[in-house]
Amino acid sequence: MSIAFLLTTLIVVATPGTGVVYTLSAGLSRGRAASVVAAFGCTLGIVPHLVATITGLAALMHASPVAFRVLQYLGVAYLLFMAWAALRDKGTLSVEERAAPRSAARTIASGVLINILNPKLTMFFLAFLPQFARTGQEMLWLGGVFMLLTFLVFAAYGVGAASLRDQVISRPRVMAWLGRLFAASFVALGLRLAFTDL
Repeated sequence: MSIAFLLTTLIVVATPGTGVVYTLSAGLSRGRAASVVAAFGCTLGIVPHLVATITGLAALMHASPVAFRVLQYLGVAYLLFMAWAALRDKGTLSVEERAAPRSAARTIASGVLINILNPKLTMFFLAFLPQFARTGQEMLWLGGVFMLLTFLVFAAYGVGAASLRDQVISRPRVMAWLGRLFAASFVALGLRLAFTDL
């Protein structure tokens, strides 16, 4: 495992995207434990993309514009749904002092969907991993490192957001603006995904 791989991975993982926004919202709305669970869900969502890359399915999807577009538009639709959830102040994105319990399974499922429905991850692995690995076993190992770093960075984002939760809850105007900010972030990410080409 090279320094170049680790540095590139850290840059990619730390750059705010859908998973980071989701984990931040979970930390603010539900606290530290929920943010870690959300980070775990986002990390699990990487597995199908890694498997697709190792087995060659990613190359097939890259060669099939129809398959890419279907996954792409499903991802856009889900991001727009998350934006709507942020605006209506329900679900994971609500920030309330006594938020209704949300099961770990639902939090994980949302995180998994966010990453599964992002075809850019498959394209990234298809272009990224072969530069550092020659065999499927090496790709699996490096993919595992990528997932570990993803979990640690996302969890750090979420726990950091959770540490601000009390200050946010005590300020209704800040809460309202945060909901709009999360909604705008998901819309922007959805638009960026919509205009992504193979």
